[in-house]
Amino acid sequence: MQNRNLEKQVSFIKEIDKVKYILRQSKLFNSDRRENDAEHSWHLAVMAIVLAEHSDKPIDLLKVLKMLLIHDIVEIDAGDTFIYDTTKDHDNTEEELDAAKRIFGILPEKQAAELIALWEEFEASETDEAKFAKSMDRFEPLLQNASNSGGTWVQYDVPFQRVYDKKKIIKDGSKAIWNYAEGLINEGVEKGFLKK
Repeated sequence: MQNRNLEKQVSFIKEIDKVKYILRQSKLFNSDRRENDAEHSWHLAVMAIVLAEHSDKPIDLLKVLKMLLIHDIVEIDAGDTFIYDTTKDHDNTEEELDAAKRIFGILPEKQAAELIALWEEFEASETDEAKFAKSMDRFEPLLQNASNSGGTWVQYDVPFQRVYDKKKIIKDGSKAIWNYAEGLINEGVEKGFLKK
């Protein structure tokens, strides 16, 4: 049984290497190179460690880290949907759920169930841990765009209100981080990166 579990776990580890090839629209800080999902997930996990004190509620940091490290693995099958895409709903998780079941299903049953449940909790964004994790997920690309003269906001002519509406979920996990983020959004308007 132990060897069979190990075989499944190694198969999963090999499968998730594919996440390194999923390119996001966001670019690295002060760079023209697009970020991949693995870099994004790593960055979010470190951000959560550093910024945990700003969570409005007490959180289980290990649970937050697990969510952040696995949340985009589903994009191996489902692909990355740009948050400001106007043709495909970023919050449509049906194909992502199928992906979660397939990819996490490679693992032994108990581990698969745990990771699927964590992924679903992140997507639902109802627990304190999921809210804080979602805050990190929305904050990082905002920082990237601010460092890249508007980045994807300018590239895709994204209006202020669309950015504001997509980013305001940050306040559900941390009012302090939201205040900072809101300042960057307003600065984007002042600098002409976002149009009201």
